[in-house]
Amino acid sequence: MSLAVALTHRAGTFALDVAFEAGPGVTALFGRSGAGKTTIVNAVAGLLRPDQAQITLNGRVFNDAKTFVPPHKRRIGYVFQDARLFPHLSVAQNLDYAARFGAKANARAQIIDMLGIGALLTRGPATLSGGEKQRVALGRALLSDPEVLLMDEPLAALDGARKAEILPYLDRLKRDSGVPVLYVSHAVDEVARLADHMVLLADGKVARAGPLFDVMADPATVPLIGVREAGAVLRATVREHGKDGISTLAVAGGTLSLMGVDAPVGAVVRLHVLAQDVLLSLDRPTGLSAQNILPVTITAIRTGDGPGAAIALDASGDTLLARVTARAVTGMGLAEGQQLFAILKATSVAQNAISGGVTSAPTPAP
Repeated sequence: MSLAVALTHRAGTFALDVAFEAGPGVTALFGRSGAGKTTIVNAVAGLLRPDQAQITLNGRVFNDAKTFVPPHKRRIGYVFQDARLFPHLSVAQNLDYAARFGAKANARAQIIDMLGIGALLTRGPATLSGGEKQRVALGRALLSDPEVLLMDEPLAALDGARKAEILPYLDRLKRDSGVPVLYVSHAVDEVARLADHMVLLADGKVARAGPLFDVMADPATVPLIGVREAGAVLRATVREHGKDGISTLAVAGGTLSLMGVDAPVGAVVRLHVLAQDVLLSLDRPTGLSAQNILPVTITAIRTGDGPGAAIALDASGDTLLARVTARAVTGMGLAEGQQLFAILKATSVAQNAISGGVTSAPTPAP
């Protein structure tokens, strides 16, 4: 799948001027509220006709100076922030309505199984939890046999428990459905867990775009992502689960001991490691309660107008981010090319930041 988007649009004082491409997998449109994310997906869906646009999907023109394909002819599935199920229809009837528009043979049973909604079929939307509604909305969108799936802040209206409930289904959707996804969010943990590619928006423009691992690990993106949420994403292989609740995972630079790893031994998972949780030491530390110590090399240091600095660290091919004070950079004499040690507490990586869905294994740890 290749979705190419180039558009300009003005609404009041806000001007949107973006161009990017989205390939297979999950492409995240990320940015703060008002960055233009929903305007973009509405333009892709045909719900908005921009002032100027060139939008194509697999070479088929949706928008240009002469063409505007209406929404119902675009073969696009759309999952909104609110599920927008038909309230007078049961779950089964909501799904069957969508299936009329092109579901493939056996798709209904496969999608119901993938999303775990078989027990909900006879119920009405009013009886469902927020997470259940979104799973049904996903099923309805997939049953229309879309070429691409648009998801606009699908978890924003859910509380923490409901969000944790649906995230594994989104992992499975990504792994099993084969449908490319354009995923809109301003939640870093969702993007880090689900996305393959990231389009970072700021003030109506594309500030950075590329593979998720590269964009998240770039020190220059820290102010745009948010200093408290910024952090690199690592691939790791689950080696063992200890009886004490601590799991051992292999990464390129060694092993990590972490809590809350709900994945079988041998599984390849993602770890979103916040920059603010990475400590640096010039020498290998001893006598610490933190047991995760990785040898690293500084590849970039970026200081801003404030007192902080973002540091990119190479850990045998993986990239970590650390956020320290500019005073620490000076006091420790930190410089590009310098070798030192990164320290990470076992409790630093939140459970919802640990996920599956990565198909390629990382380099085995020594």
